[in-house]
Amino acid sequence: MSKHIPNSIPRQILLRDVEASDLPIFYEQHLDPEANYMAAFTAKDPTDREAFMHHWQKILNDESTTNKTIISGEQVAGSVSLYRDEEMEGPEVTYWFGKSYWGQGIATQALTAFLDIVQVRPIFGRAAKDHLASRRVLEKCGFTVCGEGRGYANARGTEIEELILRHDA
Repeated sequence: MSKHIPNSIPRQILLRDVEASDLPIFYEQHLDPEANYMAAFTAKDPTDREAFMHHWQKILNDESTTNKTIISGEQVAGSVSLYRDEEMEGPEVTYWFGKSYWGQGIATQALTAFLDIVQVRPIFGRAAKDHLASRRVLEKCGFTVCGEGRGYANARGTEIEELILRHDA
């Protein structure tokens, strides 16, 4: 069972550029079955380390993306990124946290800080319709639901509903 720090205790977070030494930590964080299920829209095989590293190298070499490592308590807590998906009117934000960092308010702090760095608007986010924690993070950061969609979720092996959220201000 993971240890959670109550939300009433603020944690200091820092965003910095992604470094090569972060990638093995990100990979380990992406192996968690519960996290994959909740995120739903994941890699076909989250255990394929080579594919994971290739994907991240491609992202880091794409100048149209913004990628940050989230540091909490001097540890890599996760990542937050902005990329362009042709399906959206504007760029989309995505994030991933190690399970030991869930429920501490770190996601909200990190996304708030990221939105201060990335000034482009509108900006979109998506969440599996049943992933209430991710929806809450997006809404706390000023995103509002603007639509719904369906897509094949590798982590669940089926098509599921998703929410599309938008941040304008």
